[in-house]
Amino acid sequence: MTNIFTKLINDETGFIVSAELILVATIAVLGVVVGLSEIAFGINNELEDVASAFGSVNQSFQTNGLHSEGKACTAGSRYEDDSDTCDSQYDIVGSGYLSE
Repeated sequence: MTNIFTKLINDETGFIVSAELILVATIAVLGVVVGLSEIAFGINNELEDVASAFGSVNQSFQTNGLHSEGKACTAGSRYEDDSDTCDSQYDIVGSGYLSE
């Protein structure tokens, strides 16, 4: 029985491989976290561009009324699109990022 415990205590095969594996896995996880953070930042920027493009579309319209000689008359219609407070570009900034 003491012979088995002595062999287990003195057995160090695989220790270097395990330490290297932990180091490589740690570096890989850190790289993935940084990569996903940059992807999230890029997606937020692109969605901000899309939202700004939708906000800058002019939705104003006007229709003229029709009049005929004593028979019928229709009134025209008009709508004026005012800019919203969040229509400008770069108005959404993440809390962890510096604006350029």
